[in-house]
Amino acid sequence: MSGPANAPAAGTGRAIRTVSGLTVLSRCFGLARDLVTVRIFGDTAVGSAFAAAFAIPNLFRRLFGEGALSAAFLPAYARLLKHEPETAHALASLVIGVLAAITGAIALAGGAGLLALVFSLEPDTDRTLSLLLVVVMLPYMPLICVAAILGGMLQVHGRFAPWAAAPIILNSCILIAGVPFFFVEGADPGAWAYRIGAAVVVAGVVQAGWSVWMLRGRAQWTTRVAPAKPEAAAMFRRMGPALIGLGTLQINSMLDTLIAMWPNWVGPTVLGVRYPLDEASNAVLFYAQRLYQFPLGVFGIAVATVIFPELARRAGDNAAFVRTLRHGVRLSLFIALPASVGLALVRTDLVHTVYTGLGRGFSEDGVARAARVVLGYSVAVWSYSLMHVFTRAFYAAGDTRTPMFTAFASVALNLTLNLLLIWPMREAGLAWSTAISSVFQLTLLAMLARRRLLGGTGLLDVETRASVVRTIGMSIAMGLAVAAVVVLWPRLRIGGWLADASGLAASVVVGAVVYAAAARRTPEMRWLLAGRDETPDGDTDDRHTPEQDGE
Repeated sequence: MSGPANAPAAGTGRAIRTVSGLTVLSRCFGLARDLVTVRIFGDTAVGSAFAAAFAIPNLFRRLFGEGALSAAFLPAYARLLKHEPETAHALASLVIGVLAAITGAIALAGGAGLLALVFSLEPDTDRTLSLLLVVVMLPYMPLICVAAILGGMLQVHGRFAPWAAAPIILNSCILIAGVPFFFVEGADPGAWAYRIGAAVVVAGVVQAGWSVWMLRGRAQWTTRVAPAKPEAAAMFRRMGPALIGLGTLQINSMLDTLIAMWPNWVGPTVLGVRYPLDEASNAVLFYAQRLYQFPLGVFGIAVATVIFPELARRAGDNAAFVRTLRHGVRLSLFIALPASVGLALVRTDLVHTVYTGLGRGFSEDGVARAARVVLGYSVAVWSYSLMHVFTRAFYAAGDTRTPMFTAFASVALNLTLNLLLIWPMREAGLAWSTAISSVFQLTLLAMLARRRLLGGTGLLDVETRASVVRTIGMSIAMGLAVAAVVVLWPRLRIGGWLADASGLAASVVVGAVVYAAAARRTPEMRWLLAGRDETPDGDTDDRHTPEQDGE
């Protein structure tokens, strides 16, 4: 039986539902974590210090665990697992060992250097608190990098659920460490930051152990890695361009953190001029980022995560590769565009509901500042999602150089806009520069994909173009409905925190109902809700692998 050219790849809808469902659960735990930590730290210097210390190991995770190394390793591992399983096991053992050694050495050297710096500074200041928190959380870096590679291996084996659930471990550990704060009279947020930082490291140990346990019977660890050395050498050569490209992105992220943390780490002026940000800026930026990352992580990255192994398997078949990429683009836009629209409209209610209440959390000024940051990020949630899909398509085809060069251009634009926009827009300038740079990079990737991935074939065939237009129309309809709720909700009669919380709930329900009703007969909705898998040519496929049964 043949079917439409753009039918989904085998298992994609079910895998996306698995990843998205578990990511929703983990993000709910993450939301609970943020509800606790924001009420411990608030929009203060301590909140900024914790946010910076937590961000640093996660930058390395994105670079090594889920970035360049993952992009070079997973296609090679998937290919070898099919044709030379013993070499695949040796390659995995070698890569995990090298990654643990390198990131462990970085953590040790970084911690020693920061401790030496702390001893040279005045004690008991916000600056020393911030640097010591980085030292406490640095051991999380090698642990989460190794765990992320293990999670990628699980995905190659068709096991998407375990790694999608792994963040629940981190969030649970932080909650266990943070909740007692509210039952201790006169508890010091600064002291509690160290306890929560230690809980983050414990979570890294558990996440790595959990991933190893879930690979039992699939991965075979060995010290006889010699057969994998030629493959590893080729893999590291391929990794080079991706490492440079993604490395510049991580440098840019670090520069964002430095820009936001300048008042905390350096001082209130720059070259004798009053700096536009303050000691609360990094906390405002961090917690605002968490809100836009919720829909991106739940849905946008879920599509890219699931589509990457499928693209890698079809890299040798251009027609199937193009169909799979179109499928990924359609699904990603179908999910992410309404998320962009909805998040922009409910931003103030969302920040106020999540980050205030119980007499703790953000100040009113912090709420207003965070809402402006959320608006900046939200306008490009669709772009972030599509960029993940296109980048993985290049990596699946063995092309790590193209994303590298587009990353260079995007980083240059982002840094320039950062330095310009913070003066009139404060923290929101960092968000808007990220959004503009993302759209710019996505445009470059889409233009280059036509020539380098699609063989000159346009990505927007008739069905894909119709899907894009349909998704835009449905998102506009949903946006009008949500805007009406935001404007007409009887806030004065309800008043206070409850008014924003109830208005947010009403907006979400109305938006979801309107979009679901408009999308009920679309192919994208059918793909996501299909009870059975479909092959790339539209045939249903009721076969189950042991890995799928294990889900």
